[in-house]
Amino acid sequence: MKKTVLIFIAFLLLFSGSLLSQNNIEVTIVDRPATDEVNPNYIQNRTPLLQENFIKLPVGDVKPAGWLLKHLELQKEGLNGQLGEISAWLDKENNAWLGTGTDFGWEEVPYWLKGYGNMAYILDDEEMIKETKLWLEAALNSQRGDGYFGPYIEKNGKPDLWGNMIMIWCLQSYYEYSGDRRVIDLMSNYFKWQQNLPDDMFLEDYWENSRGGDNLLSVYWLYNITGEDFLLDLAEKTHKNTANWSQRSTLPNWHNVNIAQSFREPASYYMLSKDSADLLATYNVHHLIRNTFGQVPGGMFGADENARMGYIDPRQGTETCGFVEQMASNEILLRLTGDPFWAEHCEDVAFNSYPASMMPDLKSLRYITSPNQTISDSRNHHPGIDNRGPFLAMNPFSSRCCQHNHGQGWPYYIEHLVLATADRGVAVAMYGACSANITVADGKSIEIIEQTNYPFEESVKFIINTSGNVNFPFYLRIPTWTVNPSIILNGETLSAELVNGKYLRIEREWRNGDEIVLNIPMKLSQSIWQANQDSRSINYGPITFSLKLKENYEKVSSIETAIGDSKWQKKADPEKWPSYEIYPGDDWNYALVIDDSLPLEKNFDVRFKTWPSNNHPFTVESVPLEIRTKGKKIIGWEIDENGLTAELPIKEEQRFEENIDELILIPMGAARLRISAFPIWQSFRSNNY
Repeated sequence: MKKTVLIFIAFLLLFSGSLLSQNNIEVTIVDRPATDEVNPNYIQNRTPLLQENFIKLPVGDVKPAGWLLKHLELQKEGLNGQLGEISAWLDKENNAWLGTGTDFGWEEVPYWLKGYGNMAYILDDEEMIKETKLWLEAALNSQRGDGYFGPYIEKNGKPDLWGNMIMIWCLQSYYEYSGDRRVIDLMSNYFKWQQNLPDDMFLEDYWENSRGGDNLLSVYWLYNITGEDFLLDLAEKTHKNTANWSQRSTLPNWHNVNIAQSFREPASYYMLSKDSADLLATYNVHHLIRNTFGQVPGGMFGADENARMGYIDPRQGTETCGFVEQMASNEILLRLTGDPFWAEHCEDVAFNSYPASMMPDLKSLRYITSPNQTISDSRNHHPGIDNRGPFLAMNPFSSRCCQHNHGQGWPYYIEHLVLATADRGVAVAMYGACSANITVADGKSIEIIEQTNYPFEESVKFIINTSGNVNFPFYLRIPTWTVNPSIILNGETLSAELVNGKYLRIEREWRNGDEIVLNIPMKLSQSIWQANQDSRSINYGPITFSLKLKENYEKVSSIETAIGDSKWQKKADPEKWPSYEIYPGDDWNYALVIDDSLPLEKNFDVRFKTWPSNNHPFTVESVPLEIRTKGKKIIGWEIDENGLTAELPIKEEQRFEENIDELILIPMGAARLRISAFPIWQSFRSNNY
């Protein structure tokens, strides 16, 4: 009897301990992380700047795994990692950025280094870091007595600072990685030189004037480290002399990369002005360009190089530079505002638009990539696209801006997978397999391991490794598209009611080995593009789908198919670095057969497939997810007189073949040739035959 009582008491104690443990968990739903505290573990905005909602960890503290690691490894062996043997602007002989001569390409060296260097730090690759430091040492040693650094270039008698803006970002990453104080000294002296420039000499050229917001963010970055008062004056000066991206119904210019990169400037200035109109101006530009030119899937807009009225069809595209700059803007705006909208939009571009801009081996890229693009050749397609020349071929020698700039896409994305918060916690707003070393609470270092095949998987698992118990908040974004999400802590489902489009905040005393599983079931949805013939795109969670086409690759000369201003080294081997044209091996002129009287799930059959053994889900052959559906061919929808996929047929004039065919849709990011915005055949329409 006594033994039975003791066992019962022990059971009660164990059970009450479990209840106590659960009661010590504070689970809430919040719109944004709190910003009213100071996190002593990381550099934050100093007063009078507003606090950021998220704090980026130093480069290298987040390490990718899964398909993200695979892509970084491909990038290392691909165009970005090996560009030094191709690009004439990276030739070390007679190179002004290295101080060995007078030849330099203005933006090309820092564009390339921006992605290459951060990739080197993330991969801890000694040889790549050595190469990175060679270029950075030259930049650090180039500073003149008056504070200017790097090759000096004038346009119309005024200094052109655009190339230096990019190199400053490279130096900031290097400081994060190394703590080298020479970066701080160089930037301080250089910004004093800027402050002494008359306004009519500062940010006057087209590119630097459009992109002055990059200079503004670097001024903030240095101010947060040194607190030098003159930097606040320089921030005001930078904003005043930057193009006005706060106009209600027009833009300073309609260049696609300028828009993707520069629309964030008003929100950046908001951190100093505290005027909500500045913040709203950035949202306005984002929606303004998409209301007119962005009636397309994949998160971007149909600008080609420059947006033009009358060219809004999904066969118009975006530069590869535009994809990576949009991703960078989204990541910055996520930090500034905490708005989960920017996380979801970044994923939209990263998963659906960016991967298809490059060959699967990441050894060549295409200047313009479109949501509806069924031919990728080296012809001149002007005026169908706003460029004259071979702008659609996959060419490693070509597209000098994108050739050098594309490498920032995945490293910057990886750096933003795990973030710190002002209340000394952790936040995950964009999902991807990785591990992160992060300091929480009052200086406690922990490791967070994220395991998932997201976005091709509906759950994300986190494992917390810590040397001792530690209390901190953990934020997780609940996507807007999920249905019935749930959260499991150490095998027990928490009773919190998760709200789409907000953050789940869990605060507790975390123990070594704690496991969190966020289940975010995906569902089918469709986007209707009213400005483009009511065409539709089919989505499953964050993934948009395209028609599966057989892609026939034809090897062509990289030299003969290069864009006119391309420039490569004499020793570059075009046989080692070939170009490709891609042609469809299947009919592509399909409308989807949809019965709107039925639930969407009755029209589409989602099928999960085996995860690819090479960890590369973005190819036609290896996609782990597909949709089976039905379609009808549209009569007369063909390649047009400019050699492009013709514009969507006028809705009221569409004519269809009689047969209904079985179709397979695959993730948009895996389709180098694709139809992603589909006409629709419905049985009740009067003009179907």
